[in-house]
Amino acid sequence: MHCAYRGVLCLATVLRGVRNAGMDIWPPCPAPFNLARHVLEASAARLPDKSALQILKPTGAERWSYARLEAAVRGCGAGLLALGLEPGDRVLMRLGNGVAFPVLFLGAIAAGLVPVPTNAALTVAEIGRMAAVVGPKLIVADAGVALPDPLPCPVVMADQVAKWEALPPCDWAMGDPERLAYAVFTSGTSGRAMAVGHAHRAIWARGMMHQGWEGLGESDRLLHAGAMNWTYTLGTGLMDPWTLGATALVPAAGVAVEAMPLLLKRFDATIFAAAPGVVRQMLRAPLPPLPKLRHALVAGEAMPVALAREWREKTGTGVYEALGMSECSTFISASPLRPAPEGAAYAQEGRRVTVLDAVEGEGVLAIHRSDPGLMLGYLGDDAATAARYRGEWFVTGDLVRRAEDGAITYLGRADEMMNAGGYRVSPLEVEAAFAGLAEVAVTEVEVKAGVRVIGGFYVGDASEANLQARAEDRLARWKQPRFWLRLDALPRNANNKLNRRALAVLYAERGKP
Repeated sequence: MHCAYRGVLCLATVLRGVRNAGMDIWPPCPAPFNLARHVLEASAARLPDKSALQILKPTGAERWSYARLEAAVRGCGAGLLALGLEPGDRVLMRLGNGVAFPVLFLGAIAAGLVPVPTNAALTVAEIGRMAAVVGPKLIVADAGVALPDPLPCPVVMADQVAKWEALPPCDWAMGDPERLAYAVFTSGTSGRAMAVGHAHRAIWARGMMHQGWEGLGESDRLLHAGAMNWTYTLGTGLMDPWTLGATALVPAAGVAVEAMPLLLKRFDATIFAAAPGVVRQMLRAPLPPLPKLRHALVAGEAMPVALAREWREKTGTGVYEALGMSECSTFISASPLRPAPEGAAYAQEGRRVTVLDAVEGEGVLAIHRSDPGLMLGYLGDDAATAARYRGEWFVTGDLVRRAEDGAITYLGRADEMMNAGGYRVSPLEVEAAFAGLAEVAVTEVEVKAGVRVIGGFYVGDASEANLQARAEDRLARWKQPRFWLRLDALPRNANNKLNRRALAVLYAERGKP
């Protein structure tokens, strides 16, 4: 790793000292600090002509060097300040998968402003609710993207971001690493989207992921299949490669999942990152040889063991899963340096995690409040922030099982666990029983007043008789779905995560066939 600040020891040197002292901690973030400077300055100085970003289409790519990317980011910061914005002001981002997205995100942070990325597919009503929480002083938008109504502030169109590239660079806004740098919205699967505020130090914490999960180095070309507004893409797909001097590969807006194998091969990707749902779609068709690919990374939802095996068989490469959340990004993971048992992962070196209320190793995963990657809090909701803590521990809401060697197996969200005959049942355990037969999702639904059962929802040509026979063969009676409903596709949110709440709604609307 490299050092981004004059007069500060390189991170690798600091780590050697910390580990030699026998302490399992991550070194403190340098101060003063700026997230955008940490991401770009050192790589742009060392590798000005190297390709930092390529936005991919089947017909070619838009390429940006490190020197040009840094100039565009700092020019953007200057342009934003010229509009009269002041440090701490919030900028609502309504952009798709184009270069304007990372330039605006890092440009705002470089200038001391607070960008808030959002999914370009949100409706007027949805983005209106989010804007009310954020209180933006400026909106930057692509043409045709839904905006709040009424508008709470001025709007600048995305083509203006390109024009700012020619401006003299803004100074890096240095300051306390604990101050607010950016905010992202949770997926809303818990009922409502929450605005998660992150400090500048969040990028420093990502250093634990570079080898603790990603196996990422300067020579890598990392292709991420997600939308840029997703924190998984922002971190793993863009900022981590740039921090290390690697090349980030991102599909252009509108590129279909079916095109990913061709893009991996054509653009010599060495690492592929995606949600498990994307991997599943890719594997439905034969894959071309991928001689440059070293391994894949998955996050966003649990990856079925059978799907991981299929990836390894068809590509000849490893796949490493991580568990994280908007409030702390990924902190539990397998990696090339530390492969984990099937379906499990380890806490990254430097993390302090525990399992609360554990019974025979099963309980709720929690991370210590000292973790530098942990959020500052939910914007405008101190009560919701406080409710996530139990003493010194941030309670994730994820149910896990921890083995004696520290391997952690994800069992599902606490609010998604099902109760069947008085037994707690993990939906992931039930769904895994149908691997290779059909794509199945289960949830608990109310079939009549006061009566709740496990319902099965599936995609594919399997018959209900075959599904029930598989359930009887592999699941105890209380874990078996009591009915089956065939769907054209399982409901997923904008980041391709399974939406179990929507399954219950579908049942209420359609009922048992």
